[in-house]
Amino acid sequence: MRILKLTTLMLSLAASTARAEAGLTQEQEQDLNRTKLKVEAIEDQTEKSGLKGFKFSAYMDPTYIYNVNKERGTFQFLTPIGKEAYAYDNGYFSTLALDVQKETDSGTKFHFTLYPTRGGGDVTGERSIVHEASIWVPAGDYKIFAGQLPDWSGYEYYAPNMYKNITHNLLFDFTLPASYTGVGVEVPTGKWDFKLMLANMNQSVRNVGEHVPMFVFRGDYTGGEFWGIGMAGSAGYKPNVVNGGKDTLYTSYELDGWYTRGDVTLNAHVGFGRQDKASVTPAENGDLRAAMWLGASVLAAYKTSIQTELAVRADFIYNEKNGGGLLDYGIDNVNGIGPGADPEKGANRYAVTATYSYYVNSNVTWKLEGRYDGATQEVFGDKKFLESGGTEGKLKKNNVVGGTALVFYF
Repeated sequence: MRILKLTTLMLSLAASTARAEAGLTQEQEQDLNRTKLKVEAIEDQTEKSGLKGFKFSAYMDPTYIYNVNKERGTFQFLTPIGKEAYAYDNGYFSTLALDVQKETDSGTKFHFTLYPTRGGGDVTGERSIVHEASIWVPAGDYKIFAGQLPDWSGYEYYAPNMYKNITHNLLFDFTLPASYTGVGVEVPTGKWDFKLMLANMNQSVRNVGEHVPMFVFRGDYTGGEFWGIGMAGSAGYKPNVVNGGKDTLYTSYELDGWYTRGDVTLNAHVGFGRQDKASVTPAENGDLRAAMWLGASVLAAYKTSIQTELAVRADFIYNEKNGGGLLDYGIDNVNGIGPGADPEKGANRYAVTATYSYYVNSNVTWKLEGRYDGATQEVFGDKKFLESGGTEGKLKKNNVVGGTALVFYF
């Protein structure tokens, strides 16, 4: 009994000493212990429910756009591709997205992004709400990944809270694929990170008789805290959407870079693409010819205050060869693609965009944008031309678009 009393006294003295050293009263210590028990219980419940390692994010960006040539001013939100085709005034924006990521204790990652409309699965014509569905499995120093991934070329992103403007640049809209479906490997080495993939381009499944996959890659170099460069490309056979639909050889090469320091952001993207037998106009003997293009986009942004930012972007695409023709685009008088009066000479395209952003809070941004698009040929249809299918109205060399968007994200 004396030993028990002595032990109890020693424990009491030790606890009192620990409280004194920690600067806690007995009541504060009890509160701290209860808090620890609650935290441990929450952690246990999170792990049992399968929520451990989950990350959820989402965004939406209702938009108003006025297009001078169309004589249309409209609110745009969740417009399906079946109602209006992809265009620079109605592209990868005015939509809603839910992004889900999960990492297990083994290091395996799962990434799932849903777009009700205007996502990769919708733009490719497959009427799918899945924009990305990929799994990443560690294999030593590498990662094996598989599934459907959005294209990774250039400096602009799909989510409106991750790029400066409302509309996208010309290269993003008209020279880059929507998605890849296949399997690949990620290889980090020093300051470089490479992704290599064998995939279908813009297709969840290939057609009968098509069997050679596309090879695509992405490499990123982080030069320091403030800058980096990236390169991307693809080579292989893909359906010829413009002429005949059968597979023809397609290649592309992209180079982009970024610089961000303090209030200043600079971005640039240069790209080249080519597809056999995909030009807008055939040769005099009727043979189909290659579509070829070379483009560039640069952006400069400056934060004028904690809550405001100005961004200016300039784009140019050289597309004169064989009457013109961009990735899966023939003559398109909404977007200004194709030849003018001379069927042998395609229209070179350019655009200048200015955007003002006001960061309302950490989850909401208001954007205001003005954009001027031009071409070296008369390839933009006015209202009457577009409504009549080209039997009335006229073609112009330019167009003006203005818009505003409210972006919410978490």
